[in-house]
Amino acid sequence: MTIQKQINREDLFERILPRVERPVRYTGGELNSVVKDWDRAGARFLFAFPDVYEVGMSHLGLQILYTAVNSQQDLLMERTFAPWRDMEQEMRREGIPLYSLESFHPASEFDMMGFTLQYEMRDSNILNMLELGGIPLWQKDRGEEDPLVIGGGPCAFNPEPLADFFDLFLVGDGEEVLPRLLELLASHKSGGSWNRKEYLLEAASLPGVYVPSFYDVEYDENGRIVRFDPVLAGVPETVGKALVKDLETAPFPEAPIVPFMDVVHDRIMLEVLRGCTHSCRFCQAGTVYRPVRERSGELLLKQAKALVASTGHEDISLTSLSTADHSQLESLVDSLMEEYRDRKISISLPSLRIDTYSVGLSEKISSVRKTGLTFAPEAGSQRMRDVINKGVTEEDLIRTVEDAFRAGWHRVKLYFMIGLPFEEYEDLDGIVRLANIVLKRGKEIARETGSRQTIQVTVSASSFVPKPFTPFQWGGQDPLEVLKEKQQYIRSRIRSGNLKFQYHNAETSHMEAVFARGDRRLGKVLHTAFSLGARFDGWDEFFDFGLWQRALETHGLTSVQYAQKEFDLEERLPWDHLDPGVRKSYLADELKAAKNTVLTPDCREAGCTVCGICMDMDAEMILAGERK
Repeated sequence: MTIQKQINREDLFERILPRVERPVRYTGGELNSVVKDWDRAGARFLFAFPDVYEVGMSHLGLQILYTAVNSQQDLLMERTFAPWRDMEQEMRREGIPLYSLESFHPASEFDMMGFTLQYEMRDSNILNMLELGGIPLWQKDRGEEDPLVIGGGPCAFNPEPLADFFDLFLVGDGEEVLPRLLELLASHKSGGSWNRKEYLLEAASLPGVYVPSFYDVEYDENGRIVRFDPVLAGVPETVGKALVKDLETAPFPEAPIVPFMDVVHDRIMLEVLRGCTHSCRFCQAGTVYRPVRERSGELLLKQAKALVASTGHEDISLTSLSTADHSQLESLVDSLMEEYRDRKISISLPSLRIDTYSVGLSEKISSVRKTGLTFAPEAGSQRMRDVINKGVTEEDLIRTVEDAFRAGWHRVKLYFMIGLPFEEYEDLDGIVRLANIVLKRGKEIARETGSRQTIQVTVSASSFVPKPFTPFQWGGQDPLEVLKEKQQYIRSRIRSGNLKFQYHNAETSHMEAVFARGDRRLGKVLHTAFSLGARFDGWDEFFDFGLWQRALETHGLTSVQYAQKEFDLEERLPWDHLDPGVRKSYLADELKAAKNTVLTPDCREAGCTVCGICMDMDAEMILAGERK
């Protein structure tokens, strides 16, 4: 592919884009987008989301970083997204490089290109975007004039499968450290004697910055890590995460970019808090984003007012891992409803636990047309809910759905996981039993209240993927054939026409586990898969399991040895050089508690569980947050 050095915007708009699906994905110019003076910027950063525009523009992290960087006078941040298959074909045919939506500069002209790593099955898109941008794929092949490539997001807590493609990773919260990285970059560039290695060595001293080329790893004949050491003096043996301690002063977009087209989450996203202390043992986010930090109700009302004025959106979504944990939620919702009732702006709560669900609260925020509610029991039996420390009971679920049906809802979705550690077939029977109880109570309440609405219950089952920095990180995933068997087991037992069963592609979940628990040896596998045509592997219509198996076999590896691997508790894990602030011993204790079906209470209610995270923060601030 011969790549143009400049974008002919007129030719792109008049000749190329009319030939592709949804050309608005590639035009830029949206409300609130920022176009800075290219020549006056000290450092130019290209944010790259490795999926299509409508998925990427739904990502709050993009908007936060866009604000954090562009609010600095000397820094510039622009955006690019993975081109859909038709656009990629046109770009390769015409030699059009991957470009930014703000200034249409090719990716290769930026000082740094940053990928958000939200989902393992987008990794092949990363290589495709680098290639389309004219940037060498392998870190070792980049010269002084090539952009630095950085990654961040949840998958950066085990970036080893991508280590050989990236110059550096930012582990943890990015909105404070990324501008510092770019300011440092501008300082190095302005000196006139730019040296990548010198910059990276200084960058490695910042919180959360991991430079994989500064570490050497050695494996034994069984693939176990026997050595993982820094190769330069001054490089830390363990990289702690970057942590925004105070959300009150953290950057937040009050004038986010408003897309021209419908996107996945086409609404105002108001982050009310960050972190979670419910300690669900399968949940990586609940570990790596600790501790809980709130924004005050006063600040949230101020931000909501600015967001409404700057976007025109008609829905405000109060986002977090567990929104009902916000200490001022009821008063916040009351204030928002009062403020925006006449303007018909709705308020939504996308993340509510069964045991904290309030029909009264939902009644306040519901629109005239009640559609559906989603609840996540996660497991079908109380034993399994205790194993995973979900902390909710069957009585909680039944009481909650009864209240919802009486309040006028008629569609309920129940979210479960299958393949959880210590799971038995009786637990799968429990999923079907619960679904039937919910359906039966819904029909009974509909008759009692004279409702003519048809009651519908959807059972959604995803396959459990063991993730780093969880109590279940040491155990393997169920064999692929077992996951498929469990899916069919449930499907065969759901017989009512008012019960629907949805489940995820087990082969995709299998490969997700491979890369979630993988090491650096998978870099060559990823490169081979990309060369064979892997793209958009998170989309069922493009995912090719056979292709990935061929790529693994090419390098003498199998997916089973990664997805199903059982780590010893004393074994060095591929991600042990990174530290989310939660002690490994705490996770091991939680694994033991899971085996014994012992619950761990929420530390904000029952006291400290000695996970270790508060040791990295000001103790008084943490205690104040717990007392709210």
